[in-house]
Amino acid sequence: MLSRRFLLTAAAALAATAAAAQSAGPAAPFTQAGFEAAQAAGKAVIIEVTAPWCPTCKAQAPIINSLMARPEMKGVMLLKVDFDSQKDILRTLRVAQQSTLIAFKGKTETSRSIGDTTPAGIEKLFKSAM
Repeated sequence: MLSRRFLLTAAAALAATAAAAQSAGPAAPFTQAGFEAAQAAGKAVIIEVTAPWCPTCKAQAPIINSLMARPEMKGVMLLKVDFDSQKDILRTLRVAQQSTLIAFKGKTETSRSIGDTTPAGIEKLFKSAM
């Protein structure tokens, strides 16, 4: 029979692995100070609201990573918000669910989508920030 300690350790390791896989890629963790500095500098910013358990977020990830790898996206800053742990940021950004993408050009929000997994739709959102 498996011990409780073994099961808890295994569950923690699995959760850490899933979180690391979800956070892999070109995104930086969202911080209010970093976001405000990017806005003040007039940068193109994409905010990706994600959760490790979200299948839609997992479908969006390769599209976002592919876009971020393009040379024309060099100036775009991608910030990742964790839906489960950053509730204060969700309230500030008026986000009600994971798989939300928000584009900003400087301080102006240029586009927002929820649950879009089409390459064309996500690309359009990205380009709105440029």
